[in-house]
Amino acid sequence: MADRLPPLTALRAFEAAARHMSFSKAAEELNVTPAALSFQIKSLEAQLGQPVFRRLNRAVELTEAGRLLAPGTSAGFDALTQAWRATRRLGETRSLTITAGPAFTAKWLSPRLFNFVTAHPEIELRFSATFKLVDLDRDPVDVAIRFSETEPTDLFSCPVFDDWVTPMMNPALAERVTDPESLRDLPLLHQDDISFLAHPVDWPAWFRAADLGPAPTGGPRFSQADHAIDAAVSGLGVVLARASLSGSDVAAGRLVAPLPLALRSSARYRFLCQKGAETRPQIAAFLDWVLSEARHCAALERDRQFIDAACIPGP
Repeated sequence: MADRLPPLTALRAFEAAARHMSFSKAAEELNVTPAALSFQIKSLEAQLGQPVFRRLNRAVELTEAGRLLAPGTSAGFDALTQAWRATRRLGETRSLTITAGPAFTAKWLSPRLFNFVTAHPEIELRFSATFKLVDLDRDPVDVAIRFSETEPTDLFSCPVFDDWVTPMMNPALAERVTDPESLRDLPLLHQDDISFLAHPVDWPAWFRAADLGPAPTGGPRFSQADHAIDAAVSGLGVVLARASLSGSDVAAGRLVAPLPLALRSSARYRFLCQKGAETRPQIAAFLDWVLSEARHCAALERDRQFIDAACIPGP
C-alpha cells in the first residue's frame, strides 16, 4: 500500500538526524552506531522513493522531501511520548511530583510535610521549586501549586486559600511599634515577587489604606518573599509579609504582627492537576492534606481588619 508507514526505527532515526542535522549526534542520542542509523535512513528513503537528506562533505541538509516530512515526524513522536507518559502515570501510585514556587515550598510546604509523610509513608514525594511554567500534559509533574489572579480552564483547579499581607517584624523590633505611624521610624523591607498583581499589596498601598499618606521610600529590596521574611526574622526591618509564607515563623514566635490592618490580595493559591487526575489516590491524598493545612492557617486571621487591595484608592 502506498500509505504504509516505514518501520518506527527508521522514522525515529530520521527525526533525530533532522533535529540535530547530524548523523553522528543522532546516533549518539539513539545509542546506535552511525552506520546503523544511516542504514535506517536509507531504508526509509528506499520506501519513500526519494532522498530525505543531501549528504555533503562534513554535513547533511534536508531535501524538499525531508523538509516536508520533518515537522510531522517530530510532532508524531512528541505525541507518542506524551501519550506514553500519561499512560504510565495511571499506574504510578507510589510517587508524586509537585511543583510550587521557591518561597511557598520553603515557607509553607516544607515545615508541614512531616505530617503528610507520616500519614502516607507509601508515597514518595518529589519537589520542583520553580516559577517555571509547566505543561501538566507534557512535563513529568503531577501537581502544581500556583499563586495567580486567574484560574486556568483546561486543568482541574481547586482554590487553596486567598492570601493577605500585614506588617511583621521580630519581637525585639515590635517593642518599638505602638501604632501604624511608628513604622515611619523603622526600616521597611520591600518584595518584588508579587509586582505582577493588578492591585498592589505593597508598602505604598498599605500606608494609603491606613490613611497615613505616602509611604517612606528606600529600604532593602528582595526578589523573593522568603528572603525578605528571613531578613525580618533577623531584625533587619519590617516586612509586609504574606500570611501564607509567614505562618510558621509567627507560630514559632520568630515574627509578630502587632498591627491589625491587613490587605487582601486579588490573587490566590490554587492546586492544579490534569482533569480527572484529582481522583488518583496519591493526588487525592495530597489535596486533602493541603486543604486541611490551609484551614489551620485561618487562625492568623483572628482580630485582623481586612481591606481588599482592589478597594484601595490609587496614589
